[in-house]
Amino acid sequence: MPSTSLSFARHCTEIVAQTEMLRSVVERADLTTPVPGCPDWTLGQLLRHLGGAHRWTETIIRTRATREVSDAQVNDVFGFHDEDPAALGAWLAEGAEQLADALRAAGPDAEVWTVVPGGTPEFWARRMTHETVVHRADASFAVGAEFGVDAAVAIDGLDEWMAFGSLAQVLETKPEMYDLLGRPTSTLHFHATDTAPQAAAEWLIDLTGDTITWRRAHEKAAVAVRGPVADLLLLVYGRRRPHGDGIEILGDARLLDAWLDGVSFWLKE
Repeated sequence: MPSTSLSFARHCTEIVAQTEMLRSVVERADLTTPVPGCPDWTLGQLLRHLGGAHRWTETIIRTRATREVSDAQVNDVFGFHDEDPAALGAWLAEGAEQLADALRAAGPDAEVWTVVPGGTPEFWARRMTHETVVHRADASFAVGAEFGVDAAVAIDGLDEWMAFGSLAQVLETKPEMYDLLGRPTSTLHFHATDTAPQAAAEWLIDLTGDTITWRRAHEKAAVAVRGPVADLLLLVYGRRRPHGDGIEILGDARLLDAWLDGVSFWLKE
């Protein structure tokens, strides 16, 4: 995985900060509200999922697990009904704090199991930051609240996404992606329109070889996708439509749709 845009310390801080922002969104909400971004879940189940993910990761870090740890608590959320919002919010905050503490105690370079080869606590700090950001967006949209995210966090989230989208598992899981490879016109360019030039918030996905690669670059491509950086992040996570207001698509929109479908494999809840 490429080096992160944000520091390990910033990721640890963001896990807690993003969780607190999420709590503020849902503190008076009806926890039975459906979540459009996770259609099988209510708002309460979404919070149970996220809190379970925090606690699952904390166990991996605290125990220095080098083998896969059961993630039953992450997705087994269907037994929870009629919970007290205040108690659930406190439980969510507690888990985020415990995870951040465990990460800081371990440091970024300890050996731990991760879902990709060569993992460290740094991987998990970044992963849980963006897990929390995206589910904060889910909760915000469910209750009709505004969603925004710091540009540096969104850029880091897009960097992480591009790295995931280049993993060999994409081709293993979605073999139809092979049809996109090896063509001189199989390139996609994402350009954030609301960031400072020094942020270099542009990404080139290159499918012209026999693997998927990406780089930060300002280059011409078969399809260009332009929009605010938060919208680009939500787009690749499937939380907003690629052809809606606020995002401009220039060029081969079918290539964009095919790529988005192919790289969506790893985020399925």
